[in-house]
Amino acid sequence: MSATHPLEGTGALVTGGGSGIGLACAVRLATDGATVTICGRTAERLTSAIDETGPIDGPGSLHAIAADVTDEAAMAAAVQAAEANAGGPLGIVVANAGGSTSIGPVTQLGRDEWDATTAVILTGTMLALKYGAASLVRGGGGSFVAISSTAGSLVHPWFGAYGPAKAAVNQLCRQAADELGPSAVRVNSVCPGLIRTEMVEMITAGGGVLDSYEENTPIDRIGEPDDIAAMVRFLVGPESTWLTGQVITVDGGQSLRRGPSLAEFIEPLFGADGLRGVVGS
Repeated sequence: MSATHPLEGTGALVTGGGSGIGLACAVRLATDGATVTICGRTAERLTSAIDETGPIDGPGSLHAIAADVTDEAAMAAAVQAAEANAGGPLGIVVANAGGSTSIGPVTQLGRDEWDATTAVILTGTMLALKYGAASLVRGGGGSFVAISSTAGSLVHPWFGAYGPAKAAVNQLCRQAADELGPSAVRVNSVCPGLIRTEMVEMITAGGGVLDSYEENTPIDRIGEPDDIAAMVRFLVGPESTWLTGQVITVDGGQSLRRGPSLAEFIEPLFGADGLRGVVGS
């Protein structure tokens, strides 16, 4: 470890690291000296992300391993690969993989979409924690950070399984923080607001949903992946060694007001009555 590269000698795994928040976190950790392995479902996308990032200035580095976070054997192998890249147990795990195919009024949610969304968000985080935290313990301690969402605590109507799954991630992290504290493993979750990523391009491009976000966000701009990476870097670094079990919101102040309205997208699909739960006979 050095003042210039405070994470030097630290191994890290970032799930969902091929783009957006995950990639921003990985680059930030590597820039500060960590040996970072990013994982995602598609090897080509991971390789492209590393190529596009270019050389890391300093002792840090980026590596890739393809893994589906809902596949237990794949996640165990991803942790092993990250340990091999780092030359020993990990000191940092960031569980960022997410996404949603579940959307609409609660009376019309699809079971398959619900299951797929909860699997990638909640089960994927659990598996990253199960195997990643075991590595942190083997190494004598470290930091696990889950990327959650303001939807985990602030009501987001018609978001389907996404909000409930993120709420469960927050509670999982609190529980794990209590269990793992005696092993010097810290566990926290970060709840982003609207962040400019590929997943929400249809919102950040403009329209009523973006207007809804903006009118409820005191700091008048869309969040960037680097805003979240900065908080993650703090939580995994030497500056926060007495901080655990926290759910930290990074949203420009949106959670002071209310969640967004998706009516512009949802009403054409389900109708005005459908938005309040009416199901045709």
